[in-house]
Amino acid sequence: MIPSQVMKSSLEELKNITKVDFCVTDLSGTAVVLTNGAAEPDRSLITGFASTPVDSQIIGNCYLMKIEEDNEPAYVLAATGESDYTLMVAKIAVSEIQNLLVAYKEKYDRNNFFQNLLLDNLLLVDIYNRAKKLHIEDKVPRAIIMIEIENAAGEAAVEKDNTAQELLSGLYTPQNGDYITAVDESSVILIKSVASEDDYGPVEDAANVAVSMLNTEAMLKVHAAYGTIVTELKDLSKSYKEAKMALDVGKIFYAEKRVSSYNSLGIGRLIYQLPVGLCRQFLREIFGDMDLSELDPGTLTTINTFFENNLNVSETSRQLFVHRNTLVYRIEKLQKATGLDIRNFDDALTFKIALMVSSYMKYIDSKEY
Repeated sequence: MIPSQVMKSSLEELKNITKVDFCVTDLSGTAVVLTNGAAEPDRSLITGFASTPVDSQIIGNCYLMKIEEDNEPAYVLAATGESDYTLMVAKIAVSEIQNLLVAYKEKYDRNNFFQNLLLDNLLLVDIYNRAKKLHIEDKVPRAIIMIEIENAAGEAAVEKDNTAQELLSGLYTPQNGDYITAVDESSVILIKSVASEDDYGPVEDAANVAVSMLNTEAMLKVHAAYGTIVTELKDLSKSYKEAKMALDVGKIFYAEKRVSSYNSLGIGRLIYQLPVGLCRQFLREIFGDMDLSELDPGTLTTINTFFENNLNVSETSRQLFVHRNTLVYRIEKLQKATGLDIRNFDDALTFKIALMVSSYMKYIDSKEY
């Protein structure tokens, strides 16, 4: 169903050009759209006309014309005036509204198609048949970019989601091979077409542009992630699942990044796919009853900075603005508490993995609540 505001905007523009007033009603005679200055016609006239087989009729100083959707009458347009000029303008208005109806119906059908496609709700034969009817090319390299809106819930979430879709729809259009859809109220899906299956540059750029635009123009805090590029329409669900995983993994292990890529998740992707029981067992074997999440922020900053500087004590102490001996003291204190000397590569690797597993466990526990 086309929004009445869209119909009104279109008819107001036509009125400004032609100086003809319009009223659009449903088949029961209830006014849907009135241009400024137009009078609402008598309901009995509309219902009487709607029940006849004719497509147009002159009643008094008004032209009545039926607007069809799927070859069936859907609305009645009334144009004020008795001249041939008014009749011509009325025909133009009917044609414009019918084109809008087709466009909105196609948009809805595309949304429905992509939602079912991403969620694996379509048979292979249905994918190709419906894509052909909706004029969607099959063999085009595409990737799924998933944009999640933070703190989205209830009616506010729907409003934020609609705002995000509207903004992105102005930038990424079907004419360029891109499509916008959504599968839940807290995220927007951008289906981005690219030149080749190795062309990840435009996908990364599109994700960053989406995050930046929604942050600055809509004041929305968002994260984005994208899956691998697939060359066939039927494989888009694979890219969607990858983007969804990349979004979760990014939030758990790389919270400082606003855009995550499935191909660059590294060891985080491996940990995310491990059984929870195995992760808990790993932490118990390494640290016993010690809870890594209880480490104070200062210690965690020291550890992470040391890792970022490739276990270089001098460079780490310089970045932390502490004396080298102070840093060595902190590392030895950590060694006494955990049994791991992070100056040693094997111990550092174990500790890094343990920190990531601990973050994953914290995420799982929060999901359970």
